[in-house]
Amino acid sequence: MKNLPKTILCIGECMVEMAPREDGAYTRGFAGDTFNSAWYLARTLPDDFTVDYFTGAGTDTVSDEMLTFMEKAGVGTSSVRRIDARTVGLYMIALKNGERSFSYWRGQSAAKLLAEDPEALRKALAGRGLVLFSGITMAVVNEEHRQTLLDLLAEARAAGTVIAFDPNMRARLWPSRAVMAETIMKAAAVSDIVLPSFDEDGAVFGDESPEATIARYRAAGVKTVIVKNGPDTIHAEDEEEGPVTFKPTPSENVVDTTAAGDSFNAGLIAALMTGAPLVEALEQGSALSARVIGARGALVAV
Repeated sequence: MKNLPKTILCIGECMVEMAPREDGAYTRGFAGDTFNSAWYLARTLPDDFTVDYFTGAGTDTVSDEMLTFMEKAGVGTSSVRRIDARTVGLYMIALKNGERSFSYWRGQSAAKLLAEDPEALRKALAGRGLVLFSGITMAVVNEEHRQTLLDLLAEARAAGTVIAFDPNMRARLWPSRAVMAETIMKAAAVSDIVLPSFDEDGAVFGDESPEATIARYRAAGVKTVIVKNGPDTIHAEDEEEGPVTFKPTPSENVVDTTAAGDSFNAGLIAALMTGAPLVEALEQGSALSARVIGARGALVAV
């Protein structure tokens, strides 16, 4: 993906994160799937790239602190919508044998209204080299605004922006499994790159293999499909490079799998944006993810 503008926009929800410490207390931070990717992209890409985040935020103190955190991390916030009487959602992580579960509080999340103003969203999308969004983005956005988001992403794609989508399916965020599946495929249809996880897609869509997952998304018009599969072989297909596989090196020290996929996405996108072939991008994404799962929390030093 050479000769694209060196500016990336990630769209979604950033939340207050309460991450457990070894002493049983919690550390407060800020995280969320597409923001995690933005955070790692800002650390992985060359200095001549810019990474921005588009979301909704309140006008309260915790929203101010979140935006300050983003800016200090090198993630631009100039496009963030500030919305009175709204605030930032919160989630708490529970860990067991390196695997995590979450409890959420997002009733007044300003991110639900991120697509409420079409012109603000259109302005944020204009001129981007790549835009990343996710199934969580689609689930969090108010139902009446979802089509607006998809239409404007399609418009940006037609203007030359590469659209990347991680299905990242969380059933509890959706009114039904059918609505989730339908929306995921609508989002894929406006995307150039789709980054599913086989454990999720296989269960929701009945895919019998990663190759079946690839075929389904390619039939929807996706140019590049990369099927993550935990520690197992990654299967991918690109319309120019054809089928590609990559077997990650097993991680010896799995502490916390939070942001494993988000960091993989960041490493892969950073490699593609700097002209790497797909197999090298898979390697870079896997290497970054392996470092991240060796520490607690979504955002770790890399």
